[in-house]
Amino acid sequence: MAENESTEKDGGSGAARLEGLMAAVSAAGGRGPAPVERWNPPDCGDIDMRIAADGTWFYGGTPIGRPALVKLFASVLTREGARFVLKTPAEKIGITVEDAPFLAVDLAVDDAAAEAGGARVLVFRTNLDDLVRCGDGHDLRFAPGSEPGEVVPYLHVRRGLEARLTRAVFIDLVDLAEEREVEGVRMFGVASGGRFYPMMPAGDLHRASA
Repeated sequence: MAENESTEKDGGSGAARLEGLMAAVSAAGGRGPAPVERWNPPDCGDIDMRIAADGTWFYGGTPIGRPALVKLFASVLTREGARFVLKTPAEKIGITVEDAPFLAVDLAVDDAAAEAGGARVLVFRTNLDDLVRCGDGHDLRFAPGSEPGEVVPYLHVRRGLEARLTRAVFIDLVDLAEEREVEGVRMFGVASGGRFYPMMPAGDLHRASA
């Protein structure tokens, strides 16, 4: 495969490349996240694969309808700077991600640790059935939205890959939020795994709800 080869020129070569990629990913494991950090394959350019903002994976403009295949590709997805790549021992190929590669679609509270004298842990499930325990290394962040006072919530899943919280999950998260002082400023946020994640200054929240 030529260095920095662009996407396929015809459907036949595209199908062959997709089949080859599927075979390479399957050979690399395909059950859970692969150890991509151990691999240093050649860069083979980009492929016409896209993860839409709603979490749908597309190849050649067509949705990938097989959940097992999406999970297979996700197992070798990683991030290198601003670029998202599928990485196997033989090659790495860039893909397009419109927002975040995953969605957080469910939220539960694990109070067992708190009952034992530790900290409450929030557990998220992604659209690809990853279970992520929010805390050190799996942190929440709140990015500014397009509207004044709006925040967009993300959860770090692995390897620089994030899940955007769905609206329903974000509403559930807000129900668990509280106010704490952070560096002298009263902040509205949520605690998990012994960490506190500020969403916004509490004063801004009070003004918005007044």
